[in-house]
Formats: sequence, structure tokens, C-alpha cells
Amino acid sequence: MTHKIWFRTAVAIIFSLLIIRLFMEVQGIFSPIVVVAQTIFLPLLLGGVLFYLTRPILYFLEEKGFPKWSAILAIFILLGVLIWLFYILIAPIVASQINSFVNNAPGIIKSAEEYGRSLLSQRENLPDSVREQANSIAGQFSDWASNVGSWIVSFLTGLVSGVLTLILVPFFLVYILIDHQKFAPFVAHFFTGERRTWIRKTLHDVDETLKAYIVGQLFVSLSVGAMLLIGYLLIGLDYAFLLALIGVATNVIPFLGPYLAVIPALIIALVQDPIMALYVAIIMIVAQQIEGNLITPNIMGNALNVHPLTVITIILAAGNIAGIWGIILAVPFYAVLKVIVTNIYEKREEITRTARTDLY
Repeated sequence: MTHKIWFRTAVAIIFSLLIIRLFMEVQGIFSPIVVVAQTIFLPLLLGGVLFYLTRPILYFLEEKGFPKWSAILAIFILLGVLIWLFYILIAPIVASQINSFVNNAPGIIKSAEEYGRSLLSQRENLPDSVREQANSIAGQFSDWASNVGSWIVSFLTGLVSGVLTLILVPFFLVYILIDHQKFAPFVAHFFTGERRTWIRKTLHDVDETLKAYIVGQLFVSLSVGAMLLIGYLLIGLDYAFLLALIGVATNVIPFLGPYLAVIPALIIALVQDPIMALYVAIIMIVAQQIEGNLITPNIMGNALNVHPLTVITIILAAGNIAGIWGIILAVPFYAVLKVIVTNIYEKREEITRTARTDLY
């Protein structure tokens, strides 16, 4: 019985749960490690994203005969130029729209409340269940409106803290660019024979999956942001650049991102002109169709091959467990886990076929 797959799987699950339980009981001992991990998490994550974006440039320059140090220096010069162009071309527009939005926030909230009261005035004609939901939403909106000032202060405070943390990103990026080719051999040298070959193949597959996801998802986000910006400018929507940047940020979340991006745009459109909300909805539908049927299939292809229902389930579960970071990282984590499990299954199938061949 101990050689059965189901028995080994059950034992592995039981031991995993016991380890998790023991870790929870003595988690105070690991609090310094947790603090360090939380401190370096964001810089390491952004450094990894920049690594996958700049690695093709590194390989190209090395093929042209550049030493590694000069290729890395050229990459940082290129990143500096891009940041400078963003600072002089886009940042002033976005900053102006943010200042305008902050100054006009009370009026926007007041207009939104008037729309809410207008809708609630018709609640007597609604079914009881719908009326209760409307009253609940109205109460939640009032709470949000009263706390918007403190939320803005908290956001700015977190932004300053985040900027200070981002100072570590270049250091992580430098060391990843220098030593990334040493990681797979370092892990594989703990194994021998076919296991070493399997480890290297699995790490290569994980690397390709992460590259396809990161590069593809960022390209998709930028493409959707560009389409939203063009559409918003054509219809004359206020805060077009700011809303397009929100669209870029939310589209990092697979599948649900476009629907999250349209919410602030619809609110601004309703306040500006009710008919504008219809235009915003049309723009979002067109952008979503182009992204879903043209951009994503050609850019990301079948790199992830995850069903949309699975994506929604993963995102919702991860959001409840780990908040916004869970939502952002859940799909690539699932994709990496799927690659590892697939490689394990293929290895077991290969071992089984070999055993049968030897038997006969």
C-alpha cells in the first residue's frame, strides 16, 4: 500500500498541513524574516519584471560583441532616457489632471450623490429586494465619500514610501542581469543523471512561461491603455490621460482588468455628461474585443492556456487570501505551478513507459 500513488499523495498532504500548522504556532520566531521579505518583495518583483523586459536587449548587445558590463550600462541609460521622456512629456499632463481631479473631487462626489438620490427617489417602484440593495449601496457610498479625504492622504503617504522602496530596484536588476545564468546550474548541481536534466528542463519551462506572461501582459496593458486614451480624447472625456493610466494599471489583472478600468471612467462620464457614459462603454467594449480577439492571442498565444473560468476563480480566491497582491500574482503563480505539475506528470509517464518496455 505504501507504494500506491494515492497513499503517497495523502501522506504528502498531511505532512504539508502539519508543517503549516507548526509554522503558524511558532510564527513569532520568523517575524524578522517576514519583515525582511516584505521589505525586499516589491523591489525584487519589479527588478524581475524589468529583467524579463531588458534581457533580450542584453543578449542582443552581447551578440554584437559588447562586454556584459557595458551592455548593462547601456540598458540603464536606455531606462533613464525612457524615464526622462515620461517625466517631460507625460508626467506634467498627468500631474495637472490629478491636481484638477483632487480640486474637483467634492463637486464630483456631490454630483454622484445627486444621481444616487435621483435613482433612490424611484425606489418605491422597485421590488423590495432591489430596494434593500439600493439602500445598502447608498449607505456604502456615503461612507466612502466621507472618507475620501483620508484615503487620498493615505494614498500619497504610501506613494512616498513606495518611491523610497523603489530605490532598491536598480540594485536587484543589476545583480539579476549579471547572475541570472548561474541560477539553473546552481539548482541542478544538487541532482545527478536524469533528475538533473529534468530539473534544468523544468526551470527552462518556468522561465519561458514567466517571460511570455510578463512581456505579453505588459504589452497588452499598454495597448489597451493606448486605445482607451485615443477613445477618451476623441469624445472629449475629462482626465483622459489619468483614466488611461488607470486602464493600463488594471489591465495587469487578467480578464477582470478591463471591467475594473471602466468604473472610474463611467463615473467621470456621468458627472460630465450622461450621454458620455454610453460613449465610454462603447470604447471599452471595442478595446476589449480588439484585445481579446487580436492582441492577446497573437502576443501571448497558448503560453498560459488557462480557461477564463479558472482565471476568475483563481483571482477571486487569491484576492480574499492575499488582497491586491494576490490578485496580481495569482495567475502567473498558477501558470508556474501548472508547468511544474505538467513536467512531473510527463516524467512519471516516461518512467512508467520505460518500466513497461523493460518488463516486456
